[in-house]
Amino acid sequence: MISADGSTRSVPRLLLVGAAGRNAGKTELAATVIRTLSAHTDVVGVKVTTVHERNGLCPRGGVGCGVCSALDEPWVITEESLPLPGAAPKDTQRLLLAGARQVLWLRVVAEALADGAAALLDRLPPGLPVVCESNSLRRVVEPGLFVVVRRAGSRKTKPSCREVLHHADVEITSDGSTFDLPPTELTLVDGRWTFPRHATAIVLAGGRSSRMGRDKALLPVGGQPLIAHVVAQLRPHFAQILVSAGEEGAYAFLGLPVVADREAGLGPMMAVASALEASAHQVNVVVPCDTGAIHLPLLFRILREARADVDVVVPVTHEGHYEPLFAAYHRRALEVLDDELSQGRRRLVGAYRHLRVRQLHLAPGQEPGNLNTLEDYHALVHSS
Repeated sequence: MISADGSTRSVPRLLLVGAAGRNAGKTELAATVIRTLSAHTDVVGVKVTTVHERNGLCPRGGVGCGVCSALDEPWVITEESLPLPGAAPKDTQRLLLAGARQVLWLRVVAEALADGAAALLDRLPPGLPVVCESNSLRRVVEPGLFVVVRRAGSRKTKPSCREVLHHADVEITSDGSTFDLPPTELTLVDGRWTFPRHATAIVLAGGRSSRMGRDKALLPVGGQPLIAHVVAQLRPHFAQILVSAGEEGAYAFLGLPVVADREAGLGPMMAVASALEASAHQVNVVVPCDTGAIHLPLLFRILREARADVDVVVPVTHEGHYEPLFAAYHRRALEVLDDELSQGRRRLVGAYRHLRVRQLHLAPGQEPGNLNTLEDYHALVHSS
């Protein structure tokens, strides 16, 4: 929900399924995910209906729907039961029939959405994954994953979806029963919903580690080298992972493609350019090997902002400093980077003046971390 500082409440175990229009297939997608997940764990289903007019024709159901007229309080939460024999199941009952342990339905007037959402979250069984049908809930809650289902051939977007569409992690096209992103690819990893993005993660491992005094990438963390610790955090979320290094054989133990700089000694810009050239995807996220515990919400925010109309998405600290080594680069930025390098310029940020850049301004404490000293390393080991 929205907190006192205006931020939304983060609920990583929540998969939020929205729809661009009616009959898009969102209930079918939600039910399929529940059916798959319930085979090995308990899961909760949720539906949120936001009422915009109680004294007139509600755009949700039309004449005879009854949802608006029956709502006497700002919100009400009910628990679904199985349909009577022979009766056609409602959407909420379809979630129950798919295997959900419990299905809750929040009906809430638009003005009370934050309070109704808070009450809903308090009703959820602790620790269980949740699959929820709603567009409007994204206004007040940050889920682990927000997917929007769109009917194949339709470009119309209803108002409730248009308001939150920029938050979507992915749009899924459906004919009502099948999907261009199979629901089985929506999975839980360490309590957070995710899917393999059609993007490349580039792990930068070519630094000199002069302040640390040894190769930071090979420092042991949790029984494995630091770079393996970083790669393990990235694997569930990306279709491709590349390691950028000074030489190809240095990190062969990872079992990943290792991209050597095309020319040694030219710094991070050459590393990024070399990796972009080798990438299989248009969208690429650069992550340093010494980031330790990756700030996944920030990483996913960067990916959401990596739209077709930008070349770079870069976080900016509250002090005004760019974070160019924890950023997204479209593959078309390669031409500019190569041109800069050919003219002897090596600063990534310097190349931004020739690129379309989207800045993500970070609040204090949101900056991506890295390990520069032994003290930083020992703190990471202690927390792992």
